[in-house]
Amino acid sequence: MAFSLKQMRYIVAVADSGHFGKAAEACNISQPALSQQIQAAEQDCGAPLFDRLKSGARLTPFGQEFVARARQVLNEADLLEALSQRNAGQPARAIRFGLIPTVAPYLLPEIFPVLTRELPRLSFTVSENRTEALIDGLVDGNLDVALIGTQAPEQGPRLVSRVVCEDPFVLATSSAEKTDGPVALKDLAPERILLLDEGHCFREQTIAACRLDSNPAGRTFAATSLSTIVEFVANGQGVTLLPQIALRKEAKDPRIAIHALASPGAGRVLSLVWREGTPFASIFEKLVELIREARPRPSTGSG
Repeated sequence: MAFSLKQMRYIVAVADSGHFGKAAEACNISQPALSQQIQAAEQDCGAPLFDRLKSGARLTPFGQEFVARARQVLNEADLLEALSQRNAGQPARAIRFGLIPTVAPYLLPEIFPVLTRELPRLSFTVSENRTEALIDGLVDGNLDVALIGTQAPEQGPRLVSRVVCEDPFVLATSSAEKTDGPVALKDLAPERILLLDEGHCFREQTIAACRLDSNPAGRTFAATSLSTIVEFVANGQGVTLLPQIALRKEAKDPRIAIHALASPGAGRVLSLVWREGTPFASIFEKLVELIREARPRPSTGSG
């Protein structure tokens, strides 16, 4: 039996999305055609890869093992394709670029026009996800490069990490509150600090900076985006830390006041990360330079 790379890509797409329709859309193919290819693979295997549910599709135990091995094959196929393109100097497909949600809405509008102008022969597909998922995407070969808010982890396949910039944190309060700055983190009331939900690295960085209990009794608020948190702050329902790159977008509301943090303050490091051994390393090094030049440099505001 022989499985085509196309079949494996379809199977992995369903595994990632949990839905045949969404996978077909992502693969730019009709759902019946995708289903037919997967059914053919299942017939060759003599076992189902997915449990078909009303809500979508779930890997069977056999399917989990199949997909794990298929990811390895697809990653090696992508590396082989990239190697064959090295002499041409440019990838034949779009660069798959992932960013964390606390970076994407603030940097993309600034950097994308620059990337398009300076690298006109390249195209990009952009996706947002949390740090852990982006790292998994790099390891699995589903992503080529990612912009994250920390250094690359040391475990697993070796990843190359380049610092793009430091991103200091500031304090956001309601403008109705009388707050003198700079503000010491130790003086903030823990119960008033609003956080993102679990899985966001910015949440963990805020918890560490403010020395909070990561799961305190009575803390029920957890937002999915900084914009949601800022709206609560504007209504006087708490305070929050914001990364400096977010100020141009999140600090426009006159109900929000921004305050610098007293030394030593807090912040994060934005890094561009890719898998070691990629033939596109020189392109990604150029990306680092361009993002450094194009990133917004807002002031810390009042306080």
